[in-house]
Amino acid sequence: MGVMKRLIIVLGIVLIPLLGTLLFSYDIIKIEWVSFMAIQNSFRPQRAPLPVPAQSVPVQGAANIAALGVPANPVAADEASVKRGKTAYENTCQICHGRRADGKGTVAVYLTQVKPVNLLEGRPLTMSDGEIFMTITNGVQGGMMPHLRENLPNASMRWDVINYVRSLQAAAKK
Repeated sequence: MGVMKRLIIVLGIVLIPLLGTLLFSYDIIKIEWVSFMAIQNSFRPQRAPLPVPAQSVPVQGAANIAALGVPANPVAADEASVKRGKTAYENTCQICHGRRADGKGTVAVYLTQVKPVNLLEGRPLTMSDGEIFMTITNGVQGGMMPHLRENLPNASMRWDVINYVRSLQAAAKK
C-alpha cells in the first residue's frame, strides 16, 4: 500500500504542473490547431473578398453592365416594394441619412469631414434611379459614402430602397 501511495503522490506532483502548463499554453499562447478552413488559399482573416472575375455574371443576373450606361429601375414602385425598401433603408441607410432621409442620422454628428446627404433636396431629387443605384452599389469616391453592395447584396433590394426614398421625396413635396 505504501508503494501505491507514493506512486499516486509522484504522479500527482508530475501531472498537476503538466496539466497546468498545457492549459496555460493553450489559453495564453494560443496554440493553433489544424483547421481545414485555415489552410485553404481562399480564407485568411481580415482579408477583403476576392474580386469578381472578369466577364462573370452574378447568380441573380447582371445588376448593370457598365458599357450600357446607367441602368433603369426594373422594380415597380408598388406598395410591397416600398415596404421592403423601408425595411432595408432602416437597416442600412438610416444610421447616416436619418429616419426622414434628411441627412441627420445617429452617426451624422460624428462625421466631421463630410456630412450625409439630405435625400429630400438638391442633387438627389434630380438624379435618375440608375444614378442612385450606382451610388448605392459603388459608393462615392473619397470616402463620402461607402459602397453598400455587401449590405444590400441583391440588386432588387437596392431598387426597393430607391423606391422607398422616392416615396419619401414625393411626400416631402406635398
